[in-house]
Amino acid sequence: MKLYYSKVKWVNKLSPVQILFIFYILAVTIATVLLSLPAAHKDGVDIPFIDILFTAVSAVSVTGLSTITVADTLNTTGIIILAIILQFGAVGVMAIGTLIWLLIGKKIGLKERRLIMTDQNQTSFQGMVRLIKQIIYVLLIIEMIGFLVLGTYFLQYFQTAREAYLHGFFGTISAITNGGFDITGESLKPFSHDYFVQFINILLIIFGAIGFPVLIEVKEYIFVKKDFRRTQRFSLFTKVTSLTFFILVVVGAIGIFLLDRNYFFSGKSWHESFFYSLFQSVTTRSGGLSTMDVNQLTEENHLFMSLLMFIGASPSSAGGGIRTTTFALVVIYIITYARGKNNIRIFNREIYEEDLAKAVTVTLMAGFILFISILSISRLEPFSFMEVLFEVTSAFGTVGLSLGITADLSTTSKVILMILMFIGRIGILTFLLIFKSNTKNGNFHYPKEKIIIG
Repeated sequence: MKLYYSKVKWVNKLSPVQILFIFYILAVTIATVLLSLPAAHKDGVDIPFIDILFTAVSAVSVTGLSTITVADTLNTTGIIILAIILQFGAVGVMAIGTLIWLLIGKKIGLKERRLIMTDQNQTSFQGMVRLIKQIIYVLLIIEMIGFLVLGTYFLQYFQTAREAYLHGFFGTISAITNGGFDITGESLKPFSHDYFVQFINILLIIFGAIGFPVLIEVKEYIFVKKDFRRTQRFSLFTKVTSLTFFILVVVGAIGIFLLDRNYFFSGKSWHESFFYSLFQSVTTRSGGLSTMDVNQLTEENHLFMSLLMFIGASPSSAGGGIRTTTFALVVIYIITYARGKNNIRIFNREIYEEDLAKAVTVTLMAGFILFISILSISRLEPFSFMEVLFEVTSAFGTVGLSLGITADLSTTSKVILMILMFIGRIGILTFLLIFKSNTKNGNFHYPKEKIIIG
């Protein structure tokens, strides 16, 4: 009894972020055990532990970087297990936990709501349980439609309906969770000229990366009565997120095309160039799937795509990176400061100084973490700077694109990438709060003094 009390007392001392960290470590442990099961492997396949752990972390963080080829190592059981792990990773462990608690009739208390708020990167306790219900509801509807559309369409590609619908099922889960895994062995390269498959995957990747609150607001706008639609107002978060997201997609597609206009895109038709450029731009948001071998692009394009992956997806989504809103606030802040203004205004709203400080902190910390990671891996591995940079930003952005060096990395470098994938998934601020002490600041201030800047 005393031991039980001491354990509970110890847990109660932890912050919601620290408890969430433990839950994610537990999720990675369970995923590793499941992927280690012989029943999940093809006959005669033996996967080293470090590769199983790497795949588990990549799946929980919905990244897609992999040191194994899923199609050659996992059987149907293993593929279904991997899809379930991706689903858990996309909506967050607390969302799934909340759903299970609701199904068995348990009450969601204040502490659980705080964990959900932390996991979903929200700022208020209000409507947390409703948010989780809405997220799962919207995702399941989209996944069901994607599964039926892709599975049925794949009947022309595969010999049996079982194989077609398996590819439709896993392809849908991988795209909407921004997981980046594939069971073709070649990502979406076999469909490089099938624009229907590409279009469906583009939609699914966007649904997973644009942010769950955005999807919910759009759903409520669509299904609200016409009389009330005029009074329906989108939140500032949805406006900033959506605008930034689609600007990045358009600018990304144009940039990718222009940087390889005289190389990879030379001699290709307008529709080939359009879909190649658009798909690679969308997938750098956090998708990880690819319709081409990115090694065929120039180094300039690799650098540009690394920037796109560093920015990543939107907050409260299945993606990683510094997030689109962070990038938007930093850019707007720089422009506003250069114009000699102090207040940051967007869509007739002013931004809290605290949010600006968070955006700058996240960007600087992310840059510092990536710098250390690139330096460390470059010291350990024989690969070029661009190959390492691309791999590191892909891991941090939980994208999953690679120039083909993942499987050849040393154990230490794989560990560094696993840490980056984890940080990219939970977010820089959440990661920093893991180390926050409960010591309260003193009720006094030191004298302030100016420092010369610039």
